[in-house]
Amino acid sequence: MKTNIKSPKVYLIGAGPGNPELITVKAVKAIAEADVILCDRLVSPEILETYVNESTEVIYVGKECSRNASTPQSHINTLMVEYARQNKTIVRLKGGDVSIFSNILDELQALKQHHIPYEIIPGITAALGAAAFAGMPLTARGYSTSVRFLTYYKSEIVSEEYWKELALTKDTLVFYMSKGNLTPLVEKLKALQISGDKKIAVIEQATTPFQKVYTSSFDDFNEKFGDKNFASPSLVVVGKIVNLHEEFSWLENAEQEGLYFKSVENGSLIPTTQNFFEYAV
Repeated sequence: MKTNIKSPKVYLIGAGPGNPELITVKAVKAIAEADVILCDRLVSPEILETYVNESTEVIYVGKECSRNASTPQSHINTLMVEYARQNKTIVRLKGGDVSIFSNILDELQALKQHHIPYEIIPGITAALGAAAFAGMPLTARGYSTSVRFLTYYKSEIVSEEYWKELALTKDTLVFYMSKGNLTPLVEKLKALQISGDKKIAVIEQATTPFQKVYTSSFDDFNEKFGDKNFASPSLVVVGKIVNLHEEFSWLENAEQEGLYFKSVENGSLIPTTQNFFEYAV
């Protein structure tokens, strides 16, 4: 005898770097099937407006460490498990690619521990979107043979020995979540004699209608941008390939000011689970 009882499943999905057209077809199909979506802050609101069914419950679980307004990872794990126990189809929707500088390992461990089926659907990560929209091929022939994705949101992440390697490497360096430490980053690389043919770029709100690209030599950066508070999210690119921006950029800097992604402090982005069940802190 056949049963109509659904089986639970969690889709861990990367929504792309911001532009709603940069989401995959596979991701769109999974979103349309979801009973529940657990959505990060850096997901285009147009994706939700376009592809989410009216009956789907959307729960915002954004993280914004700079504002001390992040949803604890333990809460997100609990939500996935509790909804799966109700035989729901759950989409965990993250900005960029789901496996690049996210807490996917914590979530995979929680799902594995509770024997919950899951599927990982990749997305275009911020580095690829930002570089493409800024006209900077990350591994352009003659400029770079490889690329490194890094983060420098606190000083102890990068050792002194590794700083020396980063200053000397021919790789393109892409720093995520590092806009708050730009001055020490620049000063470190300058002190270690980074080559004069390398430049630094800061790309604000890449691929969105508010995208702006700022480039500079290392010698001039602090004078030009040392006091600037770059918008979130911003990506930092270091290397010879930054020199290609002026020649191959196909998108002008946005004239309008504003933030494409709402802050977690906004009431509409506060997690809405309190009325559903109590979870442990």
